[in-house]
Amino acid sequence: MTQSSHPAFQPAASHFINGAYVEDTAGEKIDVIYPHTGEVIATLHAATPAIVDAALAAAKDAQVAWAQLSGTERGRVLRRAADLMRERNHDLSVIETHDTGKPMSETLVADAASGADALEYFGGLAGTLTGEHIPVAGGDFVYTRREPLGVCVGIGAWNYPIQIASWKAAPALACGNAMVFKPSEMTPLSALKLAEILIEAGAPKGLFNVVQGYGQVGASLVTDPRVDKVSLTGSVPTGRKVYAAAAEGIRHVTMELGGKSPILVFDDADLESAVSAAINGNFYSTGQICSNGTRVFVQDAVYDRFVARVAERMENAVIGDPMKDATTVGPMVSDRQRQIVQGYITKGTEEGARLVKGGKVIEGAGFYIEPTLFADVTDEMTIAREEIFGPVMSVLRFTTEEEGIARANATDFGLAAGVFTSDLTRAHRVAAAFEAGTCYINAYNLTPVEAPFGGSKLSGVGRENSKAAIEHYSQIKTVYVGMNPTEAAF
Repeated sequence: MTQSSHPAFQPAASHFINGAYVEDTAGEKIDVIYPHTGEVIATLHAATPAIVDAALAAAKDAQVAWAQLSGTERGRVLRRAADLMRERNHDLSVIETHDTGKPMSETLVADAASGADALEYFGGLAGTLTGEHIPVAGGDFVYTRREPLGVCVGIGAWNYPIQIASWKAAPALACGNAMVFKPSEMTPLSALKLAEILIEAGAPKGLFNVVQGYGQVGASLVTDPRVDKVSLTGSVPTGRKVYAAAAEGIRHVTMELGGKSPILVFDDADLESAVSAAINGNFYSTGQICSNGTRVFVQDAVYDRFVARVAERMENAVIGDPMKDATTVGPMVSDRQRQIVQGYITKGTEEGARLVKGGKVIEGAGFYIEPTLFADVTDEMTIAREEIFGPVMSVLRFTTEEEGIARANATDFGLAAGVFTSDLTRAHRVAAAFEAGTCYINAYNLTPVEAPFGGSKLSGVGRENSKAAIEHYSQIKTVYVGMNPTEAAF
């Protein structure tokens, strides 16, 4: 690794607390590496206990006054932030591409743009958050108040840094909470820009704070008594630890974890559309998406045609410099992640899967690997059971609908699932039978902010986006109003 000639990516300081950049160089060093070249483009420092304390104190102070504003007033700030994010989409996308390695062809449409959608949506929803009036017998009545939880902690993953930060911040702030957000140490830059934008949009100082760090910083946030809610996007092993730590304090929790999601392609499907979905669901973001459809079950009659067509279309992938407009596949986020994927590719071959295409490391400075297609995969193979988080598609053969559903569900994960068929009755039947939180019919991996997103089984708990997210960032207070004299037995 070499130091970069890109000082533009070095932030003013590592953390954003109480409306300003804050540094503490006593914290462990965090090198930000551009996956295309392997060079260090910025150096940050992990939060010390003093930094964590300052962030939580700022959030707790800011939250009280923020919660006293009307929902409409809070929403106005979020909608302004959405406008600013859209205005700066290009610059934010450049940061995201350098931080993650994802091509600009993706970051321009899927990252800050999605974050802006979340801010706009929850900004619009904020003024509609109300309780209800419940009449009871005898003239008494009950009313409910929807109230914020308090201080929320968000812990982000490295694959969609500003999107994840926005998906967590928008509903949290709309409901009247404050947030301390810890990005992944691998992609720490863009959340700082979100913090800047929120201040510029009129959010009070301390409402949204960003602290950097490794796992121990996250652990110190999750267990702090000032924290009322934890929202994590990450792996199942991390989720287990965070869930257990949050449970100790009976904190509210949302977990968006990993997956090994199935796509079922029936013989009456629009084959080209199904192939497109499989390509998107395995190779977009170089395969580094939690909801990817990495087990592609294809019915016997179209199996060979499907595999051949995927291989043929993989020839059109443009692998290379993520800053070039034509590039469609960038590097993996890190050399370590690439090595993990290499290990799975080796296992796939050793266990008898047929390597149809790709599978090789691309030599050079960056962390590149060829998109990889395996056919003749069987359910017990490692590549069909474990989350790879890289550009590896496994194609499996199935015969009947019942068999396809049973095998699709035979996993501890349950994040997403898709079905491709022209038989709409079957499509809805299969979607109903899937054991997954986010299902698709003749589409895949689309996540509009208006729709709930989340998993079942080991893939998580709670939902992000949509009106469902409001339930996870607020609580209902019941107020019983007695309109009659109170009686007692004695």
